[in-house]
This record gives sequence, C-alpha cells and structure tokens, in this order.
Amino acid sequence: MRDNKLTIKINKPSDIVFAYYTNPKNTPLWWDAVTVEETSDWPIKIGTIYKSKSKESGNWSEFTVTDLKENEVFELTSKDGKYHVRYTHKPIDKNSMELEYYEWVDEGELEEPFTMEILSLLKAAIEKL
Repeated sequence: MRDNKLTIKINKPSDIVFAYYTNPKNTPLWWDAVTVEETSDWPIKIGTIYKSKSKESGNWSEFTVTDLKENEVFELTSKDGKYHVRYTHKPIDKNSMELEYYEWVDEGELEEPFTMEILSLLKAAIEKL
C-alpha cells in the first residue's frame, strides 16, 4: 500500500482539534507508539521540525512541517522526503468537523499504516476536553 486515507467526525470545532493534535505534548496522550514529541519552534510554522521518540525502538524520527493553514491543513514530510502525512479539516457546523488523515510514500510501501483505532483515540481525547 502506497497511501492510506482515513476520515473521522470529531464533535469539537476545528480550532480546538487543530490546537490539540499539533501540540507535541499531546501526542503521547493519544498515540501509544510515541513516548515523547517535541518541536523546533513554537508556535509552529512551515519549516518547523517535529521529533518523535518511538516507544518500541527508542529511536527518534524527524518530520518537517511542509504545509500549514491554521485550522485547515497540517502536513509533515519525513527527513528523507519520501513519507508524507496530511491532516485536512472539513467543518460540518460550528461544533463539529471531519478530520481527514492522509499518508503516502513516494517510493515503496507504507511500513506501518495509521489505523482507524489510533484516529479514534485522537477523537476520544479531543472530545473529553
């Protein structure tokens, strides 16, 4: 599989959703594979580097923000430039939105495709706010 697209409805406004998942301190709260995440800049901007430490291997991964429109689009690209992930917001009404998670590789196959289970954990964490 070269790409993976998932969508989920979240019962919170786009600004709350965006603020939550772009904050590196929140990532380990909803994604078990990550023990710690940090950024090179705050607030984030195009060019900001996200570093994530894997729970399983203890290795660090680096991703650069390559597209950013607050409350609309957030895209990261791996250090080697071959892996991309894009979060896109589609407002439903003032209190809910649809979040599209789209990941792809330029070469080869996705090694560990994101799952609906992980996205559901993000939804649950945000809706508890």
